[in-house]
Amino acid sequence: MFFTLQLPIANINGPLILPTSLQEKHRGQLMGEIGGKKPKVVIVGAGMAGLAAGRRLHACAGDLLDIAVVEAGDRIGGRILTSKFAGAHVEIGATWIHGIDGSPIYEIARKAGALIPDDPATSWERKDGFPSDPLTLGEGGLSIDPSLLSRISSVFSNLKDLIVSGKTNGEIASVGEFLRRGFEFYRAENHRADWMEEAAFAMHECGERTYTAVDDLESLDLAAEKEYCEFPGEHITLPGGYSRVPEFLAAALPPGTIRLRRKVSMVEWHPVGLAGRDPVRILYDDGEAEFADHAIVTVSLGVLKAGVINGDGLLFSPSLPEAKIHAIRRLGFGLVTKLFMELEGGEEEKSPFPYLRMAFDPSRQVAEIPRWIRRTDSICPIHRGSRVLLAWFVGREAAEVEMMDDDEIIRGLHATLDGFSPPPAVDGGGYGRIARVRKSGWGKDPRFLGSYSYVAVGSSGDDQDALADPLPSDSSLSPMQILFAGEATHRTRYATTHGAYLSGLREADRLLRHYGIHSFKS
Repeated sequence: MFFTLQLPIANINGPLILPTSLQEKHRGQLMGEIGGKKPKVVIVGAGMAGLAAGRRLHACAGDLLDIAVVEAGDRIGGRILTSKFAGAHVEIGATWIHGIDGSPIYEIARKAGALIPDDPATSWERKDGFPSDPLTLGEGGLSIDPSLLSRISSVFSNLKDLIVSGKTNGEIASVGEFLRRGFEFYRAENHRADWMEEAAFAMHECGERTYTAVDDLESLDLAAEKEYCEFPGEHITLPGGYSRVPEFLAAALPPGTIRLRRKVSMVEWHPVGLAGRDPVRILYDDGEAEFADHAIVTVSLGVLKAGVINGDGLLFSPSLPEAKIHAIRRLGFGLVTKLFMELEGGEEEKSPFPYLRMAFDPSRQVAEIPRWIRRTDSICPIHRGSRVLLAWFVGREAAEVEMMDDDEIIRGLHATLDGFSPPPAVDGGGYGRIARVRKSGWGKDPRFLGSYSYVAVGSSGDDQDALADPLPSDSSLSPMQILFAGEATHRTRYATTHGAYLSGLREADRLLRHYGIHSFKS
């Protein structure tokens, strides 16, 4: 039986939340019950989930727990990475706070000073919000009737509303099939067969693929979509950079807690428990080992999949239970690649690059426009008037872009800009030329092997819950040896930074309850 430590609500910004007097009063009792040494918790991964777990444990338990955060890379933040390109702040990974009302990430960003720019003269990605004035053109630079675009947009929005509300045909398994059936019903009812309508609807589908990280909407589970939640309110980007958020969390941890360049290759555990201490053994790729009472594993679903499917990712010994293996296999993990482009310098009076939405003619297939760009819905300046452009790629196209050299990418972009230039096309149709590019590389990075998760056809929120279950699940001896956190383990807020953050708090609170330490909101 573990003792209960009553904690007051405290200032979460202080370096040590647990009052020293309470630590001293109860340390002897805790040490006596657990064999004379502090329980050790090793958190694998210094992304949002790992940092959230470490901060919560330190804030609530002080030095009653021995906490280490080990990170395979040479930086913290995981799939959050703010950088500079062509003089602008850009987000290589996470970009948006999806709703600010009640969002813990927004609150952390406010405390971290990320809501204001470091330098007022520095521009940042989407500082003017999401653009609402697209220039939508058909392949060949053809104008598209605004009423047609409005009709297709309404059809797509109405179908999406039905999906979110759960008012769908129970016989349809995928989002892709539901959207396509709805579109074909609209066309049959209205006796339409215009290629531009087809191209405009496909353009909306491409945007949905980007949002959900699926290679094909046919693989996105329809029933699960109604469980996904966002916070209400405005969607924003961060003038001071998204990296300020993990940096703020890390700053609350004592020096030496976070250890960089410590890649975990295997986690050993005991399914039926282990008498005595240190039931978990962490093996590093340099051959060193570390014993612990608990490991909180926060690696990406992509890394878990690699370990389960082909033995290249994080391994467990003995293997994970079948229920967890099946959950890892069934859940989807997608790849999104962001491609930033800098326009060559031009005359001051040159018109700014528009928010260009591209409706590709499925029958035309202009040879000069490469296949990898044909499922991209737009090329857009990172804010109005910027000479830094951005395009998003998903799935197979994203993987292809990650592997291409910059010159090949630029040639494909020039062909695309020429192919969407309103006649007469003159040297790029007035859009200008691309000087250089920068792309994200989450798919080929062995620490991530993708971007974020989705609920695939054949999976469900139950698999996300199964992934989050601690191990062993049925032992009173050395319980909760391995805990799991990360965006893929959150049933309603997966694929987001706030989902990762909340999952880290969840697992920290699970351990705090195990030791009878009362936590609080932070």
